[in-house]
Amino acid sequence: MDFRDSDTVTGPRSEDILPTTATSAVKIVIVGGFGVGKTTMVGSVSEIRPLTTEETMTQAGVGVDDNSGVESKTATTVAMDFGRISITERLVLYLFGTPGQERFWFLWNGLFEGALGAVVLVDTRRLEVSFDVIGRLEERGVPFVVAVNTFPDAPHHPVEALRKALDLPDEVPMVDCDARQRASCRDALLTLTRYLHSLATSPWSDCP
Repeated sequence: MDFRDSDTVTGPRSEDILPTTATSAVKIVIVGGFGVGKTTMVGSVSEIRPLTTEETMTQAGVGVDDNSGVESKTATTVAMDFGRISITERLVLYLFGTPGQERFWFLWNGLFEGALGAVVLVDTRRLEVSFDVIGRLEERGVPFVVAVNTFPDAPHHPVEALRKALDLPDEVPMVDCDARQRASCRDALLTLTRYLHSLATSPWSDCP
């Protein structure tokens, strides 16, 4: 076969190539427990075809991974999800989704390097999977907001009750988010950027 005549196309699609006008980039990380919707969120809001590292779940994870409440899930992120949003012609936002299973959390170190902040996705059906995630962010000193993913069958709780359950400080924003909807994901990201701006302009931000 003469591969020069093949219709096979390699490399990125033209619409996925970074514009030549882009000169600066910022980074935000989407975190959360297993099955809370991180891959869905990155895919919904990214302007390019997202890079995902989902693999089929196998018997090797039985007894190791806790899939309580999401037993029907058949694939899991094993490294990261990646997406991009052009803020202006010069500035782009890179989105990195972390793996949710604890055995892959060692990858967080690289994913958080240089990140401005994080969006923590929460599933109210399984709040307990978010406790360690939030704790790790607090230990790292990473600014974050909490986005409550509105699964169709998820129970609704008052904001005050959720804050208490997550032991969340009053100043940390909490918003509802449908990870399937681009506009909803965009609003969650805007909430984070406004929060980061408020921290940067706080009179205490320059204190040692």
